[in-house]
Amino acid sequence: MTTLTAPKSTPGATDRIFNFSAGPGVLPEEVLRQAQKDMWNIYNSGIGILEHSHRGKVFDRVLAECEADLRALGSIPDTYRVFFVQGGASSQCHMVPMNFARPDQTADYFLTGKWASDSVDAARSLCKVNIVGSSKDTNFDRIPDKSSWKFSKDAVYCHFTSNNTIFGTEFPAEPVHPHGAPLVCDASSDIFSRPIDVTRYGLIYAGAQKNLGPAGAVLVIAHNDFLARQREDLPRMLKYKTYSEEESRPNTPPTFAIYLVGQVVKWMLANGGIKGMTERNREKAAMVYDYLDSTDFYTGHAQKTSRSLMNI
Repeated sequence: MTTLTAPKSTPGATDRIFNFSAGPGVLPEEVLRQAQKDMWNIYNSGIGILEHSHRGKVFDRVLAECEADLRALGSIPDTYRVFFVQGGASSQCHMVPMNFARPDQTADYFLTGKWASDSVDAARSLCKVNIVGSSKDTNFDRIPDKSSWKFSKDAVYCHFTSNNTIFGTEFPAEPVHPHGAPLVCDASSDIFSRPIDVTRYGLIYAGAQKNLGPAGAVLVIAHNDFLARQREDLPRMLKYKTYSEEESRPNTPPTFAIYLVGQVVKWMLANGGIKGMTERNREKAAMVYDYLDSTDFYTGHAQKTSRSLMNI
C-alpha cells in the first residue's frame, strides 16, 4: 500500500523555464509555493484546499478573504457585487445580452479583435447590435479613433474588450457613452494590470486564466443597480442574480481556481498593488517595444497609439 507523505519545499526554481503563454499564463512562484503547502494542509485544518467542501468554514474563509482582497486591490465600493461564475469569459459573451437585453433592444459594441468579435456574434443571436467602432478593415491593428465612434441613443449597455491578446491592442482608457448606457467590459487579459475606476462600469467580467490565476473561474464585478435590470424569465443557472445572491455557490464552484485567484491577489497587494503592477508592465513592455522600434528587421502589428502593455 502506498504511503502518502507531505511534499517537501523546492529549494530553487532551476527546473522552471520562461513562460510567455497568453493563458493559462505564468503564476508568481510565491503563489505556487503557497499552493503546494495548502494542497496538503490549508489553515492547519488537516486536509488540503482541493478536498474541502465548498460550503464548509474553510472555504467560507477562502472566499471571504478573496473578495475582501479584490475590493482592496481594485477599490471596489459596496455598491458593487463581487462574485465568480463558471463557463469562461466566452459564456459571458452570451450571458450579458441574455440578462440585460431583449430581442427588440439595442446594445452597443466595439469590434476590436477576435474576442470582441465573438461577443458581437453572441449578442446578435439575442438582441440588436450597433457597432460603435471597428478596426476590422485594418486587421484589428488599432483601437478605432474616437472620431469614428457612433453610439446608439437607446442602447441598454455598451460592451468593449479592453485588451485584445491576439492583435496586441489595448484601449488606452475606457470609453464614455454619451447617452449614459452602462459600460460592460471583458477585462480578461488586463484586469488589475493598470489603474481602473470601477465606478465607471455597470459590469466587468474577467476569465481568471490570463491575469488572475488558473483556468476555471470568471470574476464578475457588477453594480447593484445594473444587476437589478436583468431579466427574470431565464433559467436559474443563467442569471447573474443567482451567482450574486448565492455567493458564487449555486452549485459546486471551482474551489481551487478561486483559492488561487485569492493568492494571486494577495501577491499583487504585497507587491505594490495596481501601481506596482502598472510599473512592472510598463517596464517589461518598454524593453520589447523599444527594441522593435530601433530595428528595421521587425515591424509590429499594433499601431503605437494602441499598443498593449499586456502582450509581452
